[in-house]
Amino acid sequence: QALLVERGGGTVQAGGSLRLSCFAGSSIADFDAMGWYRQAPGKQRELVATNTRAGSTNYADSVKGRFTVSRGNARNTVSLQMDSLKPEDTAVYYCYARWYDNEYWGQGTQVTVSP
Repeated sequence: QALLVERGGGTVQAGGSLRLSCFAGSSIADFDAMGWYRQAPGKQRELVATNTRAGSTNYADSVKGRFTVSRGNARNTVSLQMDSLKPEDTAVYYCYARWYDNEYWGQGTQVTVSP
């Protein structure tokens, strides 16, 4: 079991920055992968960025060059630095963790980007 808790959502103007962080309370010392998904109103949940145990990263095309995902030294934390934010980035952002075939999700944090 794992409890994922996100921090850092809020409202920002277009062009601004926000940083999201997530802590996984769990006996799992090192998840296979951690990252972020998002869901905008009326749309399906989509991948934003993930970071694997080996250190490889994967980004949605829409955020490449603007967002950076990173794992903490403790290996049970993950952050998302979001720069040059656009109104289309507005969504609920969910922390994600995977360990073998088990997937864990945070409760979500709202990010709103005003024009």
